[in-house]
Amino acid sequence: MSRAAREAGDESTPRSRLRFPGVRAPKPLLSPETERGLTARQLEVLDELEGIVALGGLADLTMAEIAAELNCSLRTLYGIAPSKEALVLAVVDRRLRRIGRAAIATLEASMSPLEALRAYLQATSEAVQPSTEAFGRELAGIVDAERLLDGHERYVMAVTRSLLDRAVAAAEIGAVDTSALAHLLGGLGREFARPEIAKQVARPPKATADALVEIILRGLRRN
Repeated sequence: MSRAAREAGDESTPRSRLRFPGVRAPKPLLSPETERGLTARQLEVLDELEGIVALGGLADLTMAEIAAELNCSLRTLYGIAPSKEALVLAVVDRRLRRIGRAAIATLEASMSPLEALRAYLQATSEAVQPSTEAFGRELAGIVDAERLLDGHERYVMAVTRSLLDRAVAAAEIGAVDTSALAHLLGGLGREFARPEIAKQVARPPKATADALVEIILRGLRRN
């Protein structure tokens, strides 16, 4: 390695990422081919809609009102999705996939399995931010919303189980039902994001989920 490369450190030195063979992310609602076919303005609209959806800002708007809010044409919106429901689902799916990719990107091969698991679950819990109650309103009544969320949750659970299996193999934790534990850990964020549950806890859903993950992982670690 050259001196310049050594001095540049992490910025120029490729880092070895963790891999998860056999774990498949959910199929995107907007295929890569479809996204590549969108105009620059449509891609901007998708980015703008992500922030609005997370805050529950589309729940009571029609497509025409959404177009007016974003200062775009109805043709621009219908070029992305054929209905408001499909548009909301596409935006939610895109947001969850972005968070998922960012979470995986934080995981380096040099991390211990438990260290990687903590980082991964903290990153994926961003999905319940910033306003879960408002976010839930966006999805209320949309037929395929639960199926979409279930698919992303199953992926988080699969990655979580893989990391737990590695932790057992590395003797970081004792023998445990990794499938059951992955189901618990992978579902914490969504569970505490439910409006009826969020109202009963003192802290925001992400903070609550992150705190419980920390308690569970500390209890699992072998001394």
